[in-house]
Amino acid sequence: MSVRLPKGGKEPGEMALTRDLVARLAALPTDCGPGPNDRLCDESDYGRLLSDVLGGKPAGDIWLFAYGSLMWRPACLDEERRPALLLGHHRQFCLWVRRFRGTPERPGLMLALERGGQCHGLALRLRRSTMEQDLDKVLRREIIMKPSAYLPRWLKIRTAAGPLTALGFVINRDCPRYTGPLAESRVAEILAGAVGHIGSGGEYLMHTVAHLEELGLRDRLLWRLQALVAKELAP
Repeated sequence: MSVRLPKGGKEPGEMALTRDLVARLAALPTDCGPGPNDRLCDESDYGRLLSDVLGGKPAGDIWLFAYGSLMWRPACLDEERRPALLLGHHRQFCLWVRRFRGTPERPGLMLALERGGQCHGLALRLRRSTMEQDLDKVLRREIIMKPSAYLPRWLKIRTAAGPLTALGFVINRDCPRYTGPLAESRVAEILAGAVGHIGSGGEYLMHTVAHLEELGLRDRLLWRLQALVAKELAP
């Protein structure tokens, strides 16, 4: 699925956060690496995690609920995509990151599923021939440190073709990287300044909003944030 991203300028109703503005936040040349107190998951952790997730899997195919970067930068190939609605959670910038799209000196923020509300996204069906291997790839991408900021959960979602049970990643409120409530102005300020070796928070926001727009979905929170971040980055 191709996604059109804004190149410059804007018209009424179009995104204010453009490629030109995001380009002002160049990715850092090197990875700052894990912090001295970070505990990284090892092979035994991933083995247990995969076993636990598969142990709760419903019969049939494995579906993922994608609400952020998994929509536009998937961890593996998928066989089918369906617009989907999750009730009981909403996407929120509520996770501190001090690597990848931030640094220890200037942490960034990532999206997670927070309690309450609803969330539009995509249901992704994994390939049957490599289902477990692909699920392992997803888990290794989403869960890097322990305690994990993301909790894998089998969630009930709605699609036009009927209900599904899909794996989603909800925020672990007991994790020290959980931000708690943040004002929108503060989130915008952080996203407009945090940069890591894979890119910036502004870029992450732009891609997520642009993909949702391509699907005909408008997340009101993210739409407001992209306008605020654009204002922060404007020369």
